[in-house]
Amino acid sequence: MVHAHHEHHHPPKTWDRAFRWGVGLNVLFVVVEVFAGLWTDSLALLADAGHNLGDVIGLLLAWGATLLARKSPTPRRTYGYSRATILASLTSGLLLLGAVGAIAWEAIARIGAPVPLGGTTMIVVASVGVVINTVTAMFFHKGGESDLNIRGAYLHMAADAAVSLGVVLVGVGVLVSGWMWLDPAISLVIAVVILSSTWGLLRESLDLAVDAVPESVDPAEVREFLEALPGVREVHDLHIWGISTTDTVLTAHVVMHETPDDDTFLVDLSQRLKHKFHIGHTTVQLEVGAAGDLCELQAGCG
Repeated sequence: MVHAHHEHHHPPKTWDRAFRWGVGLNVLFVVVEVFAGLWTDSLALLADAGHNLGDVIGLLLAWGATLLARKSPTPRRTYGYSRATILASLTSGLLLLGAVGAIAWEAIARIGAPVPLGGTTMIVVASVGVVINTVTAMFFHKGGESDLNIRGAYLHMAADAAVSLGVVLVGVGVLVSGWMWLDPAISLVIAVVILSSTWGLLRESLDLAVDAVPESVDPAEVREFLEALPGVREVHDLHIWGISTTDTVLTAHVVMHETPDDDTFLVDLSQRLKHKFHIGHTTVQLEVGAAGDLCELQAGCG
């Protein structure tokens, strides 16, 4: 049995600064909301402060996962703690789903029994929330394109910015028109927007949690690539999964016409898989002869 390996890809330390600023700004905003809520005797502001504190916890969860993913493997945890980023992104998706449910529930309740708004103070505080949450979301926007854990942090902040913007729009609209139904109506629109963006995060996180092939990799294309390699007769027992939100693993049994004399084939294979499919850790078992005689797993292989 011969293997080709590649080093694991760990989340860069550059994200530490984004998380540090994001947590700091949002903790400051929570303090402002608590102060404003106590000063104006606004239960709504105090409740929103509690909601934003939950988002701070979500940021800390994502940050902690990136830190754990950098820890070196051990004899017992041979892949290290990389899967923590998958668990964090899945938790973020579930938290966002819960937030959508809470917003929709409150909006529906207010359709029949409108709640008076907190006046200009709430509009001012919500405007501050729009700025802080938007700035924090932008810290994670670029990384969200390639890292599901970072995307979870981004979506949390983007959702909060949308909620705060909704509060501002509702406040201004009600002060101008007196239409109290704007509050639940805009809240339901925001809930739908958050749900549409959260669903993809939740689906991808759940797939990674059960070792599905990452959405960025086409397994049929990988198989076709392997079977087209010079000297390869057949490929079986092919498995592709993510051990983190950024690191993809491949194992396969490759039946050759002849066993290579050195490791050139394996080194070239691992490098091409990394560059072509972004698969960073490859383990290949080379076989010669009838695959049915060599691998009892073949009958159940995809």
